[in-house]
This record gives sequence, C-alpha cells and structure tokens, in this order.
Amino acid sequence: MRKIMLATAAMLTICSAAFAQTTVVLPGEVRTYVMEQKTPSVVYDGEITVGATLPDTVEIHTVPNVDGYGYTVINERRVIVEPKTHRVIQILE
Repeated sequence: MRKIMLATAAMLTICSAAFAQTTVVLPGEVRTYVMEQKTPSVVYDGEITVGATLPDTVEIHTVPNVDGYGYTVINERRVIVEPKTHRVIQILE
C-alpha cells in the first residue's frame, strides 16, 4: 500500500511540473490590448490548442511595444501567438 501511495505522489508531482511548464504568464498589457482590438475573426477548420502551430496563411497581428507576442482571432476566439513560429501561446476566453 505504501508503494502505491508513493508512486501516486510521484506521478502527481511529475504531472504538476509538466503542467507548470505549459502555463504562460501573459503580461497584462498584452491581454488588455488584444481584448480591446476590433479584429475580424478568421474561420479555421482545425482545432486551436496551446502549443499548436497555425499555418502561415493565418494573419498574425503585432502587439505594439511588446516583443514576442502577436495575436489573431480564430473562430471568435482571441489567440496569443509567437509571431516568428505561429505557435499558440494562450487562448483568451
């Protein structure tokens, strides 16, 4: 029984660490800027998830005065993107 409890604790620790690595602390000014923009939504057939890479055909808009963050609106959802790679950083709800 003790081995099972230790194994469970170890798995929870590993899962927590993995989750923490995918969590991004977004600067407040980036979120505020993106939420205030009247950017038209693009229809996209694929699933949008954090870590996914968007195709080059999706237009990425820059966030003024903040390097490393871009955004787009896909299927009525605001998406924060790494401009150089088109990788989804965060989906704003």
